[in-house]
Amino acid sequence: MTTARILATTGFALATAVLVHSATPIAPVPQQAAMRIATVQVRVAPDHRDWTYVAGESAKFRVTVTADNTPVDNVTVSYTVGPELQPVPTQTSAVPLDGLVIDAGTMKQPGFLRCSVSTEIAGKTYKGAATAAFSPEKIQPTQTEPEDFDAFWAKGKDELSKIPLDARMTLLPEQSSGAVNVYHVSFRTIGEAWTAPARVYGILCEPKKPGKYPAVLKVPGAGVRPYAGDKDLAARGAIVLEIGIHGIPVNLGQEVYDQLLASALNGYWFNGLDDRERFYYHRVNLSCIRSNDFLASREMWNGKDLLVMGASQGGYLSIATAALDPRVTGIAVTHPAFCDVSGPLHGRAGGWPHPFRSWGGEKPAMATPEKIETTRYYDAVNFARRVKVPGFYNWGYNDDVCTPTSIYAAYNLITAPKTLGLTLQLAHDYTPEQWEAINTWVVNFLGLAK
Repeated sequence: MTTARILATTGFALATAVLVHSATPIAPVPQQAAMRIATVQVRVAPDHRDWTYVAGESAKFRVTVTADNTPVDNVTVSYTVGPELQPVPTQTSAVPLDGLVIDAGTMKQPGFLRCSVSTEIAGKTYKGAATAAFSPEKIQPTQTEPEDFDAFWAKGKDELSKIPLDARMTLLPEQSSGAVNVYHVSFRTIGEAWTAPARVYGILCEPKKPGKYPAVLKVPGAGVRPYAGDKDLAARGAIVLEIGIHGIPVNLGQEVYDQLLASALNGYWFNGLDDRERFYYHRVNLSCIRSNDFLASREMWNGKDLLVMGASQGGYLSIATAALDPRVTGIAVTHPAFCDVSGPLHGRAGGWPHPFRSWGGEKPAMATPEKIETTRYYDAVNFARRVKVPGFYNWGYNDDVCTPTSIYAAYNLITAPKTLGLTLQLAHDYTPEQWEAINTWVVNFLGLAK
């Protein structure tokens, strides 16, 4: 296993505050100016440069508040320190010009300790955070594996194999280029209503030049939206299919998707959670395999290279698809969701969509035996055990959506070759450097043009 550290600058809250003379000054106003307009930052940093500690070791955080990189006078902050996503009391303190040092104590068990800080200046709230890792390579999952896990998914794959592909393609001339053809495509998948069988929709980008090419399946993050495909990756020499998961065309107006997310698809990630056969991701996971069926049917596929990549929900789908489909040869996974979602039932952070997270200390309403049982068949932890292909993985320590505790619980089970890129201060977001690292790995892995 190799580990890369991707440096980023977006982990701290950046904003612009307009400070007039009546506001509390954060620094002198130049004589030629009527007011001071400053970029305020709340900076939080652990006392280990790699943000990583051995379990039992003490950690400290230094907090500074700056405006135009100058320390702010007489500023008070509110802060919390504790295991990620766990309830902890809020404290307040003044910040000296040379910074406030917060003694965070330690964690005796592997995990993550987060320091979150906020302050209000001139009517605006600014935030910053940092998260200390304690022996993260030793984090183990709380999720358990059902004995019939493989049999359950084998049954689903068998049912899928009996459904004809029935692929349909529409060339999009206005989207195509001199090097790449772009198509809106669809094909059948598992599921059927009284009106029509279920279909997968996506955007296919395919090189125009005749030849044999590797294939890439791009799976989406959570939400409902249109997709444009990846012409750049196709121009480098790959057949690229970017899919939606909701069984609707992916080239409609944004307002269509907004309305669906506000109505029929609102909270779709919990639909059917009390029944493993009807859970929303049963069709979705199998539809990713069906998407690979479509890619494998393309005449220009080289018959050997098939990479799956995605972020958040798409990171989860990448892991699940690699575990279920032996044709997959590599994956690129960014802050994967649905990892160790049972964590809150054991007093620690779980992954998105947090079905069992306790809000306000009360027992979560979704923590029924049926729903808990269903998650065992879908948790990334149990798919991670079955990943056999090389992968590039990346996330940030400050992620409070797909928590690093939950991600490591799955990642640590992967025995296949893996490269980890950490953007330490990043939350559930992206940086240009991160995108470059992901694309560089994919291009190199597939041997594409640089």
